[in-house]
Amino acid sequence: MAEVESCALDVPTLDEISQVLQKGLGNNFSEVCVTIVDCPDLTQGPFGFPVKGLCGKPRIADVGGVPYLVPTPKLNKIYNINTVAKQIDLPGAYILGAGASSHRSLGINAELILSVQAEGPTTPTVNGNYVASINPEDSSCLLEKYREKHSDNDFGLLSNLYASEGKAGKVIEVHVKKRTGDENFVSCMRKALKEYYGERAVGMGGTFIIQKGKAKLHIMPREFSACPLNTDDDVNRWLKYYTMRSPLICQSVFVSHDPGLDLRLEHTHCFSHHGEGGHYHNDTTPETVEYLGYFHPADILYRIDKPSATHMVGRD
Repeated sequence: MAEVESCALDVPTLDEISQVLQKGLGNNFSEVCVTIVDCPDLTQGPFGFPVKGLCGKPRIADVGGVPYLVPTPKLNKIYNINTVAKQIDLPGAYILGAGASSHRSLGINAELILSVQAEGPTTPTVNGNYVASINPEDSSCLLEKYREKHSDNDFGLLSNLYASEGKAGKVIEVHVKKRTGDENFVSCMRKALKEYYGERAVGMGGTFIIQKGKAKLHIMPREFSACPLNTDDDVNRWLKYYTMRSPLICQSVFVSHDPGLDLRLEHTHCFSHHGEGGHYHNDTTPETVEYLGYFHPADILYRIDKPSATHMVGRD
C-alpha cells in the first residue's frame, strides 16, 4: 500500500484570496476581474463534468511524481482513482487534475486530463477523463474520451488532483485578457499567493477556459525514451510540442508553497471539443488571449507515494 502523508493547508477567505489574485494578475494581464460567484453548473457546456460544482470538503492530492517518469520510467507505478479517493478520506469524490495515463491500460504513454467522480458507497465511478496522445499516423494530437476505449479507472506515474464533493457553492471567478508579462495564467496566480502568504501553504484547484487565442501544449511520445532523461533539455527534446487553438478547457491544481512534501507546485492539462489537448505551458497569442476560470482553495494536502529519490528535472 502506498504511503500517505497529509497536512493542513492555510485557508484564507475567498475575499482575501480574490484581492491577492487581482493584484498579482494585474502585473501580467492588462484586464483583470476577480470576483466571488456561485459556481456555474459544470454539468453544462463547455465543461460537461459529472458534477455541478467544486465545493464540499476540498482537498488536493499529489500522487507519485516526476522522478517515476524521468530519468527512466517506473512502469510498476500504477494508481487507481477510487483507491485515491479513499486514501484522501473522500470516497465518491469528484476529482479533476493533470496526470499520466497507465501504460498497462493503454499500452502507450499519454497525457491524462482528469474529470471523474469516484465510486461511492452506492454509486459507480463516472469517468469523464480525456487522454491526449500522439497520433502514430501523422504525429498530430489524438484526443479521446477515456471511456470510449477503456473500462478501468487507473493512471500511472504521477498526478496532481483537486478533489471535492462536487457540490454547488461559492467559488473565485478569474477573468483576464491580454497578457502583458511572461508568466502563464496559472504560474501568475501561484506566485501571487506565494508572494503574499510566504511559507503559509495555500492550495487551489479548478477549471478554466482559454476562450480566445492559442496556447503551447505538449504531449509525451507514445514510447518512453530509450535513453535516460537526465536534464530539462533532455526532457524538452523528448516531448512533442504543439500550438493549439481555443477554446481549451483546462484542469488545474497549484500550491503556493511546498511544506516539505516534494510537491509539483502546479500542473495543468487541457481538453477541447475539437480534438486538441495536452499539458499547458502558456498562451502564444498574448495580444488576444482571454482566460475565464473557477477556483476554490483546498483544506488539506495529501502526498501519496512520494518518491524516495527525487530531483527537480521535468517539473515545468
